[in-house]
Amino acid sequence: MSTTIKLYGAKQSTCSQTVKVVAYEKGLNVDIIPCNFAVAEHKSAAWLEIQPFGQVPYLDEDGFKLYESRAMSRYLATKYADQGTQLLPDLTDLKAMALADQFMSVEASNFYPYTSGIAKEAIFAPMFGGKTNPEALEKHRSDLKAKLEGFERIFAKQDYLGGKEVGLADLYCLSMGVLAEKVFSDIFDDPAKPNVAR
Repeated sequence: MSTTIKLYGAKQSTCSQTVKVVAYEKGLNVDIIPCNFAVAEHKSAAWLEIQPFGQVPYLDEDGFKLYESRAMSRYLATKYADQGTQLLPDLTDLKAMALADQFMSVEASNFYPYTSGIAKEAIFAPMFGGKTNPEALEKHRSDLKAKLEGFERIFAKQDYLGGKEVGLADLYCLSMGVLAEKVFSDIFDDPAKPNVAR
């Protein structure tokens, strides 16, 4: 019996994009079921029963429902470890898994808050009728540039957050990293940080 994976969200949602990229790397077919934002479907009682925060996306795999993009991504990478790109080390290698967890935490603590802050201020606020707060935008840019010093030190020792190969932590960086780079085209292209730039 083949597995049906449905992702209830939106193509433009960065969190939906993350799960989609992981599924692609694992060679999985995922159907995106669009959320109807015009009628606030994500705030409906039926949606809130599955995703209590009224956010997108959530995953439904043959009746197993899961929300939070990092949890969905890790679930797919673990369940389908034997196919597609290896995004996690051998789950029985506790030290390798601890390092993978460390770098997933690095992304969540030292990358996402600043790239998502840039995207929120420069892209999402105007998109939804708000205004960009220039001071907040500059603070996120400045904070990200400072955090990239740490990434420079990491990438001086290894090619990816995942080590020698692309891992989940690297894929977690993609969607917000792309948006941050759309706002500040040179944010990752600092000559003083050649390992980040590559």
